[in-house]
Amino acid sequence: MKLKLIVCLLVPVMTLAQNKYGIKAIRYDEYLSSLKVKPEKELVQIRAVIPDIVLDIRYATANNFTGKQIYTLPRAYARKPVAEALRKAQTEFKTFGVGIKVFDGYRPYKATVKFYEEYHDTTYVASPYRGSKHNRGCALDMTIVDLKTGKEIPMPTPYDSFQKEAWPSTPVKDPVIRKNRELLISVMERNGFKVNESEWWHFDFVGWQAYEVMDIDFEELEKPNR
Repeated sequence: MKLKLIVCLLVPVMTLAQNKYGIKAIRYDEYLSSLKVKPEKELVQIRAVIPDIVLDIRYATANNFTGKQIYTLPRAYARKPVAEALRKAQTEFKTFGVGIKVFDGYRPYKATVKFYEEYHDTTYVASPYRGSKHNRGCALDMTIVDLKTGKEIPMPTPYDSFQKEAWPSTPVKDPVIRKNRELLISVMERNGFKVNESEWWHFDFVGWQAYEVMDIDFEELEKPNR
């Protein structure tokens, strides 16, 4: 009886220790189980859906606001409906002579914790108490590039700029940059996304609420014969 009581007391403490912010984050085995019921929740590599997309996965390098490498693999994943919506956006962007460059897609929850502990301002980083839409596989950090030159077209700020100039609502004097930002946002919103209020490059999939926060590494997603 005493042993059972000790075990019962320890289990909640151990669970809390695994996640000090108290949020439930789905792990790999739970994710696989969820796909048996709802296969549309699968995380897919964006490049497999859009072969000509440009990837610049900054968190797989030290070229990001933390100055540290966060991911061990340069991958861009998203839930299947998100990737399909992005494919439609890519098709529309091409009619304007531009294409998508992705900086980040699905982000393991542990990375969100690192970002918050590095920079506590939740205007620009997600709260670990709620998790990020990136953690749900339903958000993208991106810009657009000129299809002829491959170069990014000018935007109000660089990616991951923690300045008010990065807000989509901030007025832009330069007419070219203003038009570029309007093009990016309008095409993405016509294809099922909504721009983040403080980051012109961040787009959330409309319907993200149906997807769980996950803490699955890219290496796990690439396991053979899963």
